[in-house]
Amino acid sequence: MVSRKFKRKWWNRFMLSLTILATGIALVPLASILVYVALKGLPALNWEFFTQLPKAVGEPGGGLANAILGTIILVLLAAGIALPLGILTGIYLAEFGKDRVAFIVRFLCDVLTGVPSIIVGIVVYSTVVLTMKRFSALAGGIALAIIMLPLVARSTEEMLRLVPHSLREASLALGATQGRTIRSVVLRSALGGIVTGAMLAIARVSGETAPLLFTALNSRYWPTGLDERIASLPVYIFTYSTTPYEDLHRLAWGAALVLVTMVLGTSVAARLAAKKVNGGK
Repeated sequence: MVSRKFKRKWWNRFMLSLTILATGIALVPLASILVYVALKGLPALNWEFFTQLPKAVGEPGGGLANAILGTIILVLLAAGIALPLGILTGIYLAEFGKDRVAFIVRFLCDVLTGVPSIIVGIVVYSTVVLTMKRFSALAGGIALAIIMLPLVARSTEEMLRLVPHSLREASLALGATQGRTIRSVVLRSALGGIVTGAMLAIARVSGETAPLLFTALNSRYWPTGLDERIASLPVYIFTYSTTPYEDLHRLAWGAALVLVTMVLGTSVAARLAAKKVNGGK
């Protein structure tokens, strides 16, 4: 007769094998996309790609240096707006949100998360672009920030809720104020998860095209100010991929590879920074 210990041992191995298999299956599409984009995009990457402006249609050569810089500006602008507001909202929902206002905020965040990005672009176009009477980097940053905000807020709330209440109670018992407890104990414990949520939000907006078509539009020149039109990699990928020219298709694949690399590099750097803050844990 098979012992209960033997059954548990083999059942544990069976379930572990299933989880490893499921993880491998989930990684196949991701690896396939990364490899395919790398193979198609690498031939387009050269010094000219990173330093020169786009050429006119039909002319060989040129690069997307203005789009790379424009994408960085738009993402930084969106992050500068959405991250502080989203993290503070998440802190309120996790630590103080036990009333009707918190319920409404959570509901609005959940609804806003599911709103198509093109609707956000249209709203910002109606409220910001028409008011300024021009397309601008500022309008594009606001549109991306609106998309990021609910993702950051809800992920921050969930990460803070995972921090054991015993840590809060210990800090308060030692005489720390609630604000000091949240800042030095709760936020520090949940920093890795908060950073991960922020990076997921940045990755989400980095590839958005529809909102930028209504707000920042596009430009063939270097950025000159936040109140002017600005180039971006997603818009150039969309524009170039729909043309019949092979040179532009090649540049579109190169732009896609650069965009993916930027997102991966930012995620890795943020995780390493969070790990260092947590003392290498």
